[in-house]
Amino acid sequence: MKSILYVALGAALGGVARYLIGPLIQRHVTGTFPAGTLVINITGSLLLGLLIRYALQADTMSPGLRLLLTTGFCGGYTTFSSFSYETAWLLQDREYAHAALYVTMSVGLSLLATFAGFMAADQLVALRQR
Repeated sequence: MKSILYVALGAALGGVARYLIGPLIQRHVTGTFPAGTLVINITGSLLLGLLIRYALQADTMSPGLRLLLTTGFCGGYTTFSSFSYETAWLLQDREYAHAALYVTMSVGLSLLATFAGFMAADQLVALRQR
């Protein structure tokens, strides 16, 4: 039961962060390109990569905190369902170039961000071990 509470709290915080950050970014973009969701997906991938890698290597994060931050916060923060909807919407509106760019950037940059999170976690562990 405690694990569910950790996930629920993290998801609530992640959802609020997405609600605030996504539209803030989107306001600075002209046109229909879903930059807010793109940034959320990339930063969520970076954060998840960092948190999981760090938690597995550093052994300083409790299982509850790890659940709160990864499954909870990152799960509530990232927006893959929004990504799918927005891609379908772009395709339906025959904005094929934008749809292709969005899919390519979302997947490619999110993967790169995950690896960047791994590298940041490795650096944090190395600093901690000094």
